[in-house]
Amino acid sequence: MIRIYQPDDIDAVMQLWLTSTIAAHPFIAEQYWHESAPLVRNTYLPAARTWVYLHSKTIGDENPIAGFISILEEQLVGALFVAQPFHGQGIAKALMEHVQQHYRALTLEVYQQNQRACHFYRKQGFTQIGKAYNAETKSTILTLHWQHLFN
Repeated sequence: MIRIYQPDDIDAVMQLWLTSTIAAHPFIAEQYWHESAPLVRNTYLPAARTWVYLHSKTIGDENPIAGFISILEEQLVGALFVAQPFHGQGIAKALMEHVQQHYRALTLEVYQQNQRACHFYRKQGFTQIGKAYNAETKSTILTLHWQHLFN
């Protein structure tokens, strides 16, 4: 089930963000993500429109949030993460399709070395519109864009 993010979700979403972003970006020092966490928690998440995917198959104290997507500035996909145990179950696709119903166009940035994400976004109809080198992470970032095609 997809629902809008609620303030009580902050700890679960941040835990999912940190774990997932470290796993998805092994080519970037883990410390970079730990240092970025306060900015995500205190600036980006409050400014974003975020939806969470709740998975029904959680046990006890397990986090029921299996994934989330955040949109900044009315079109920028700032985050799309799915917990590793739920990879390959269509959660990222469901979250992306959900926001594609709410926006006419979306833009995002993805590290070129994150081949899994690059492949996923292309399958969702995104095309590359830019490329830049990030000196802080020493990695290339691709800018991708999706436009809703009306009949």
